[in-house]
Formats: sequence, C-alpha cells, structure tokens
Amino acid sequence: MLAVVALVGSLLMALFWAPVAGADPQQPAAHSSATKKKPRPKPIYWGAWIGDQITGVNPPFDMGGVTILQTLVGKGLSLIQFSSPFYDCHRSPCAPYEFPNEPMENIRGYGAIPFFSWGSESSPAHPEEFRLAALAAGKEDPYITQFAQEAKEWGHPFFLRFNWEMNGSWFPWSEGVNGNTAASYLAAWRHVHDLFTAVGATNATWVWCPFADAHSAYTDMKSLYPGNAYVDWTCLDGYNWGRNGVKARPWRTFDEIFSASYRYLTTKVAKRKPVMLAELASGTKGGHKALWIKEMLSSLPRNYPKVRGFIWLDAFDRGIDWPIETSPKATAAFAKGIAKGVYQPNRYAELNVSPIPPQP
Repeated sequence: MLAVVALVGSLLMALFWAPVAGADPQQPAAHSSATKKKPRPKPIYWGAWIGDQITGVNPPFDMGGVTILQTLVGKGLSLIQFSSPFYDCHRSPCAPYEFPNEPMENIRGYGAIPFFSWGSESSPAHPEEFRLAALAAGKEDPYITQFAQEAKEWGHPFFLRFNWEMNGSWFPWSEGVNGNTAASYLAAWRHVHDLFTAVGATNATWVWCPFADAHSAYTDMKSLYPGNAYVDWTCLDGYNWGRNGVKARPWRTFDEIFSASYRYLTTKVAKRKPVMLAELASGTKGGHKALWIKEMLSSLPRNYPKVRGFIWLDAFDRGIDWPIETSPKATAAFAKGIAKGVYQPNRYAELNVSPIPPQP
C-alpha cells in the first residue's frame, strides 16, 4: 500500500509541474529536486534458523527458542526456518520423513511464515542413492507425491527451498558432484515441482537458492536456473566466516559477500523475482560483529531493493559462533537495527495467499 501511495504521489507531482505552453524549456521546473528522492524502502520479512543452544531443542519443534530470541531483540520474527532430508537412515531400512505438520502449525500459530528447506538426500548421507538424473527419471516419485499430498492437506502457505546451494560442491545435488550436471539439476527441480502441481500442492512457494559467489569460484548460477515458471522467489546464502577454527578467511562485510551476486542474480538471471537471503550470519573472530550487523541491517533496505526477506543462522555450526546472542553488543546492534519499521513482525497467522508475495 505504501508503494502504491508513493507511486500515485509521484504521478501527481509530475502532472502538477509539467511545463505549460510558453514556458522556457531551459529553465528547471520548480522543486524538481523532490523527484530525485529515493523511494521509501519496501517491507522485509525477517527471521532465523535457530539451533538448540537456547533451550536444548531446535525450533519449531520447541518454540521456546523463538520466544527467547524475540525477547532479546524486541521484535517478533516473521520467518522461521527448519529443514529435513528425504530419508532417515539411522535405522534400517531407511524411513521417509513425512510432511512436518506439527512444526508448521507451531510456526503459523506464532504468527510467522514457515520456511522449509528440503534436500534430496538421507541422513546419514548415501549420495549414490540420490543422483539427480535418477530423481528426474522418477526414482522417488512415490515418496515425493505422498509428501506433496500431505503438504496440500495441511493447506497453508509456506516457503519451500528445495536443493539449495547447488552451485557449490558440498551437497549430493551439487552440479559436478555425484554424477550431476546442470541439465540433470534443472530436470530434477522441474520434475519435483511438476509432481507438487499435479496433486494440487500449490501452497508451496518455491525458493531457488544458490550460494553467493563473490569471486566466481562456483558454477555459474544462470546455468542452474529452472526458469520463471518453476521459481517464485530467488535467493542467496552467504557468511562472514572471519578467522575461525575451521579455516582462516578474511573478514568480509555484508556488501563484499552479497553485492556482486545480487547484481548478477537480479539483472542476468531472474530480473522480476523477489529475493530472499535464506542463510546469512557473521562470526566474531577477526572483526567487529556488532558493526557488521549494524551495517547489514542498514544496507539491506537501502541498497538491495529486491531483497524482501532474510533469515539469520542463529545456531553454532562447526564451532563457529553465528548466533545473534553471542555477545551483548551484537544483540544490542541487532535489536536496534531490526526495530526499524521496514522489518516485519509476526503477524501472518492468517496468511492465505500462494505463492507468498512480498509484503506490499
């Protein structure tokens, strides 16, 4: 609504100051500087992928971590992320993961939008069982169809991030890994999408999410894009690793991580799609985490107008302290930045639109 009001106002201003007959075309129109103002930033969904460090159980299976994080930063989350592979192979035979009705209900009851990352793999991994060519050929059709039917029966809108960071080399669905090619990735994505459509599971909003590639180190994301008809939102993941115990890396700002990939994504790959940052975070070693957070929350609405949602990885991963609550200064910086009205709180319990649109 704010964008519409701004547009109408701009049109009225243009009409009011249009040159009249006999006016000197060399003279600037009065108050022309008003037309040069930047448009008001558009609303942004925000949320977290929360680990078990807060209560001992990952949300959304236990929502206590969400409540505590909300208290720390002073605003409710509008997105909550969690994930699942296809199969649990800690037992024999492997058991398929069903559609997560109860966690979805927990998120919706809180007022946030579920953001579900679903990977064609098993835990523990058996990558040879999940080659993308076999997936595209129908090997997992009974499971995927059943999962899609369960999603339809649940009936509410949710984000579905399927087989993400495919341009890297660390997942069994990555291009160049496990016998996969760009063509087999595209075929597998479209096939799974078509199975959801066939059963009427249109409440899934499809999020296609490569890894931010600041130094052209990964597969060209354009070659892996399934096409506008198969993608609702595009996406990027990226991290400021800093000097951690896993591998020493230079401290990088938010813009250094995301700006080049954002420009490429929005000008060369998918010009008309809204963008989600589905995984982002900063470590603490090698720089000032609170300043990194301040600059990120300030830069997003001003310099990345197509980014209409982001999710912070609020979990310890490989010993790296990604969570917001790792220091009082980092928590305070996040709380101050997220208080801006552009970042949307948990008011989506009644959301009933698919695909999920950016907040107008």
